[in-house]
Amino acid sequence: MDVVVARIGKAHGLRGEVTVEVRTDAPRERFVVGTSFTTDPASAGPLHLRSVRDHNGITLLGFEEAPDRTAAEGLRGTLLIADVEEDEDDENAWYEKDLVGLRVLTVAGEEVGEVAGVDSRPAQDLLVVKLASGREALVPFVEALVPEVDVEGGRVVIDPPAGLLELDEG
Repeated sequence: MDVVVARIGKAHGLRGEVTVEVRTDAPRERFVVGTSFTTDPASAGPLHLRSVRDHNGITLLGFEEAPDRTAAEGLRGTLLIADVEEDEDDENAWYEKDLVGLRVLTVAGEEVGEVAGVDSRPAQDLLVVKLASGREALVPFVEALVPEVDVEGGRVVIDPPAGLLELDEG
């Protein structure tokens, strides 16, 4: 199954390295020198991984197709896509494509809206929920606040603390 494992950020240095926003729980397994990635947009790839390193907590990648800073700058915003096997043993692993469009309900059964996306952050992922009012709310994707994900049933159950869904209202 094809999944987005990173989004390329800005160029770093003169040798064609780029920063990446990692979107995988297994970066050491995904970012191995010699790996080939398909891309979105497709016209940017495929890209072949030349180097991987950490720079002050930021993952830097170098690609054969981007030997210098100018070429690296042209990759900004490109999504790296890898073919990964679904881990059927991990019942708490979901991909964004599985969650988008699911109905969002509270533990009390109140309809809240629907999942519009997942915002990957360094500390934790956030569910982007499009509320019935049309606004979006961010819900930390942790078991305490999202106790149930039922992809087959088409729903996500949340237990938001008071005021979470009203943030940014004004």
